[in-house]
Amino acid sequence: QVQLVESGGGLVQAGASLRLSCAASGRTFSSYTMAWFRQAPGKERELVARIRRGDDTTYYADSVKDRFTISRDNAKNTVYLQMNSLKPEDTAVYYCAFSSLAYPPPYGYWGQGTQVTVSS
Repeated sequence: QVQLVESGGGLVQAGASLRLSCAASGRTFSSYTMAWFRQAPGKERELVARIRRGDDTTYYADSVKDRFTISRDNAKNTVYLQMNSLKPEDTAVYYCAFSSLAYPPPYGYWGQGTQVTVSS
């Protein structure tokens, strides 16, 4: 069975850093596009960062550009999100998602999410 499990969230002060991890099991995802989404209360889920299958091209939302870095370790079937200079507006539940497409949507697999809370 395929499972995606996020970890690394927590409560931090503004300006701090966190590294989120998403470890997958059940199949090999080296040929999958991987992404991080987030959803704050009362808001739609938004794409935060994406790393494309094949060529590892990355994309970042304007709100996190220059602060967040997405990376992957295919040997470990894991995608990471390094989050620096965190701001209160980064507070959300963060989800990893994998797609078999080079140009998603859709994303076929989702994690359960990990809470990130940034205090002012």
